[in-house]
Amino acid sequence: MRMAKATLRFYAELNDFLPPGRRQRDLTQPFAAPAPVRHLIELAGVPHTEVEVILLDGESVDLETLVGDGQRLAVYPVFESFDARPLLRLRPAPLRTPRFLADAHLGALARRLRLLGFDTRWLNDLGDAGLVTLARREGRILLTRDRRLLMRRELTHGCFIRPVAPQKQLACLLERLQLCPEIAPFTRCTLCNGLLEERRPAQVQSLVPPRVRASQEAFWQCQDCKRLYWRGSHWQAMCRRIQALCPDWAPGSRDPGS
Repeated sequence: MRMAKATLRFYAELNDFLPPGRRQRDLTQPFAAPAPVRHLIELAGVPHTEVEVILLDGESVDLETLVGDGQRLAVYPVFESFDARPLLRLRPAPLRTPRFLADAHLGALARRLRLLGFDTRWLNDLGDAGLVTLARREGRILLTRDRRLLMRRELTHGCFIRPVAPQKQLACLLERLQLCPEIAPFTRCTLCNGLLEERRPAQVQSLVPPRVRASQEAFWQCQDCKRLYWRGSHWQAMCRRIQALCPDWAPGSRDPGS
């Protein structure tokens, strides 16, 4: 049986998923026609969650559009400056309130996102199918370094984390999703993701060391795990790291620390 062939061209950072010799050029992809756009894109090694706009012979299409022999696909990531409003975007709607689910290998990134106030779940005991189901059920963006996980058909919102170092992972995610206007540092527990509530010194005096009671006047407690927070010795350093990521942010006088 003769295989059909389509021409694919990936743009911008989508080339990071391709072998060096296949980047920034037209690719010929053999396939059994007809096949959905999603199949051809992922045959090349690019997760569909990283794609925002697809042109098939110049026409904007979705992931399930069938491709025939001799057709051409142009595949684009999320646009930052190009006006893509007239084109068909692949996700039915953006997640207006960013909520995240980090896979088992991204625990450090999850803690940093919680520090910035983002609702971020991290589970190391779910398989791939469980992660995808949870992300869909709770409307979360799945964060992973496993491109195969992002290729699962039922997943709608995911993000491939390219850097290895957690702080670089955080910076990359903030930039890609333009999250700095959304941050609310020191409002979530970095341990369990619960929300923090302010406590009076008298309410927690039996729970903190004497030196802390003597030097601190404001405390915060996680609603879920009951962990206590205060503006400890690392608070200023954490504030500087946040400002390095999001220069427009300034700490408030009542922000907790740890």
